[in-house]
Amino acid sequence: MLPPVLELYIIWHPSDLAGEKIAQEVFDHLHGTVFSGLIGGGIEVLIRSESWSAPNDAPRQIPIAGRASSDVVPAEFTVLFPIIGKGLAKACEQQGSAWLAYLEDLVREARTNSNVAVFPYCVDRDAMNGTQIASLLGEVQLIAPSAPAPGDNPAGQRCRDLVQGMTQFLSANDQERLKVFISHTKRNNPEEAENVGELIALVRAVIGETRLTSFFDAQDLQPGTDWEHVLEAEAARSALLAIRTDLFPSREWCQREVSISKRAGMPLVILDSLGYAEERGSFLMDHVPRVAARKEQGHWRREDIYGALNLLVDECLKRSVWNHQRRLGEPVLETSWWAPHAPEPLTLVDWLGREEADASNASKDRFVRIIHPDPPLGPAEMWALEQILRLSGRTGELDILTPRQLAARGG
Repeated sequence: MLPPVLELYIIWHPSDLAGEKIAQEVFDHLHGTVFSGLIGGGIEVLIRSESWSAPNDAPRQIPIAGRASSDVVPAEFTVLFPIIGKGLAKACEQQGSAWLAYLEDLVREARTNSNVAVFPYCVDRDAMNGTQIASLLGEVQLIAPSAPAPGDNPAGQRCRDLVQGMTQFLSANDQERLKVFISHTKRNNPEEAENVGELIALVRAVIGETRLTSFFDAQDLQPGTDWEHVLEAEAARSALLAIRTDLFPSREWCQREVSISKRAGMPLVILDSLGYAEERGSFLMDHVPRVAARKEQGHWRREDIYGALNLLVDECLKRSVWNHQRRLGEPVLETSWWAPHAPEPLTLVDWLGREEADASNASKDRFVRIIHPDPPLGPAEMWALEQILRLSGRTGELDILTPRQLAARGG
């Protein structure tokens, strides 16, 4: 088992009833399907609410890396998620408040320790009006500070903002918003059954209502720019949202953008907006999460676009945690490739090319172990990948497995 990477502590006062509901919502989200493929301990969600000893006491202390604590091994990164309601505000106003001292200690730690972050969320605006908790956390950017836009919902907004904040925190880019590269066909192509322009405009509008930023190829290129180089560079370093309309799989640049994103190991989600039919698909478009975009009363549903963006942000956090687990696991696990996504012909061939270019990995009979997030590959997929390796001239043993399969072996 690898050391824990990220621990999220949800903190609320027992008299704030909304705290328990939101805590359960965040707990369920971060223990959902997207994150279940990580190695155990990648993301842990813990609760701090009930007093530790006396009735008015603060909760149990939080173990933080670099501080003397109990025998508990703290995670490398700690995120504090205080839920601010009237109950917490009232508790912090009491003379000699244990709750206020508890939070002051945590905020002080976050200000001096680069591996600790605070992302507060307010459930009652009065709690931040001239109170001690407002003085303590008033200058910290709140999670979901305003009401959700049409098509969004409070739970989705909270989780998206929190996950985005944690992703930027783990990536040391907490001041730079996650960028979404939008890959799409031409806006008004008469060959497509649906008008792509309306959907693209709505995607751009929805992103503008979040804390994400976007890159929309021609619209974001400056005059005189080497457009081909810029498009390739952005696709290789941004989360990719591919708007899969009828002609998308057959378009050269759409294929190229998806290929670049996959080979760079970037997060990728397909917004499936097929209008009539595809002449043929493309193997490049498979092995990625997919969200259906539907129409309602003749217009594209905003809810579906928010769903795709929420999933894409989750994929960004998953990739960030996986990269940290790779860093921790490389010294202890004999692994040839920590694949950020389940390997497929495109990414396997790309990895083989990089291996061939590295003289230290030239031995054809070398043992090859590839670890990737769950779910595991099926037997037919495994067979196809093994044939690629054999045709490349490699004769060594091949072992492709997921964290669950590794754990089942006692690894």
